[in-house]
Amino acid sequence: MADHIEAEAPHNTFDTILILDFGSQTSHLILRRLRSLKVYAEMLPCTTKLAELPFKPKGIVLSGGPSSVYEDGAPHVDPAVFDLGVPILGICYGCQELAWRINPENVAGGVIREYGHADVMVHQGADSHVNRLFAGIGETMQAYMSHFDKLVKLPEGFVTVASTQNSEYAGIAHQTKPIYGVQFHPELEHTPRGTEILRNFAIDICGAQANWVMKDFIQKEIIRIRHLVGETAQVIGAVSGGVDSTVAAKLMKEAIGDRFHAILVDNGVMRLNECEQVKETLEEHLGINLTVVNGAELFLGRLKGVNEPEKKRKIIGATFIDLFQQEALRIEKEAENTPNAGPVEWFLQGTLYPDVIESVSYKGPSATIKTHHNVGGLPDTLKLKLIEPLREMFKDEVRKFGEELGIHRDLVMRHPFPGPGIAIRILGEVTPERVAIARAADHIFISEIKAAGVYDQMSQAYVAISQDRAVGVQGDARVYGYIAILRAVKTLDFMSAEPFEFDFGLLKRISTRIVNEVDGIARVTYDITSKPPGTIEME
Repeated sequence: MADHIEAEAPHNTFDTILILDFGSQTSHLILRRLRSLKVYAEMLPCTTKLAELPFKPKGIVLSGGPSSVYEDGAPHVDPAVFDLGVPILGICYGCQELAWRINPENVAGGVIREYGHADVMVHQGADSHVNRLFAGIGETMQAYMSHFDKLVKLPEGFVTVASTQNSEYAGIAHQTKPIYGVQFHPELEHTPRGTEILRNFAIDICGAQANWVMKDFIQKEIIRIRHLVGETAQVIGAVSGGVDSTVAAKLMKEAIGDRFHAILVDNGVMRLNECEQVKETLEEHLGINLTVVNGAELFLGRLKGVNEPEKKRKIIGATFIDLFQQEALRIEKEAENTPNAGPVEWFLQGTLYPDVIESVSYKGPSATIKTHHNVGGLPDTLKLKLIEPLREMFKDEVRKFGEELGIHRDLVMRHPFPGPGIAIRILGEVTPERVAIARAADHIFISEIKAAGVYDQMSQAYVAISQDRAVGVQGDARVYGYIAILRAVKTLDFMSAEPFEFDFGLLKRISTRIVNEVDGIARVTYDITSKPPGTIEME
């Protein structure tokens, strides 16, 4: 596997709150809320050993989770967390973990499930230390509860700082140590003043500086990249026209100039006119050193007869690596006896934090949903080290980063496009005919939503093509064509998503154009599945 580099990572230069994840679907929202306060935060699984942690956090948050803390096999935090001497906030399961560690009898299954809105009564005592978590909140607040187990006894050394009708100990604070727990979820929008509680914890109790801003991060990242790569090594990286690879490529250009080589692989499953547009944008407008590799025939040949989604992803990933290996050798040879002479040692990847979270979240024994094309390092066959300058960022942070780098807003706001391309939007076998159908339908869909002025209101939109066919009538003839599936979602972080609420007239216009103009499509449907339970991409 490729080497991951720790030196000068953000947690070594910014005050960091560490979230230890117990498997809650909302753990990432704790991180999002903290970042929105300009406090840098990272998430690791609850099983993380503190002795292996390469940095000391300013504070630790124990997240919620689906387990019962008293059951055999339930996840528990490394006891060293409590010896680190930093403030701790337990949320829901995390609060129960605090209480259970002191005495297992403190936690039990409840009589009444408490899901949804609850009125929280705040108990402000004479001791200013225990009041710090709820400082400025007042006597009552609304909160979102999602639990059955509850604290049935107050842990020794703690006092009650909040309660609800069903939870006597909805908020607890240690009498002398900066350790706090809440039974509700401050990270959810349904807890309107939850961000204030997280601010009280991170900034006032932990003393973290609110200095996580893109302008500062860019300069530090350029210095880090130059130090990491050195004065002679060269870097190659895949670009697709998406915001992540474009921003990563521009950053590398700023850091090391023409020693960075962007490679656009035409894999035969790009969008309509994609390669021409990417070439114009990166080479002409951003001055990036770009090579276009025509691999369409190779990719489509290897995908022939393959139906299974995971197998498609792996074939595409392996083929990319084969082509990158060839390009690395060519670039190195061509650079001989030039000012840029030096070995190709690094591979740039546009990994984002949601990919990282999905790969490190505590899931117990759960199975892989999909292989991320940009997480988990590189295969041994590609003898390069991995460089991931956007690894700690969410999509909205990458967009701000791109604007700070001077990238045009149209590019920065472009919807994501997956590494495996249209191949994972064609259900079943990928054939040249089906690629052409998907491209044409997608082009109409995106053109119409741009013309309607709603493109920037959604986070991602595309057309998928079903494996099944349906009967339709065009003119006087019966046709038997594929079903086009429209997908458009709104999301802040791509960890969860909701379907975009279209004007019905616009949907009908899109449907009419696709059926009339794309030979091979008989019907159009709109996918209204949220994430979870669905995923944003089809495969």
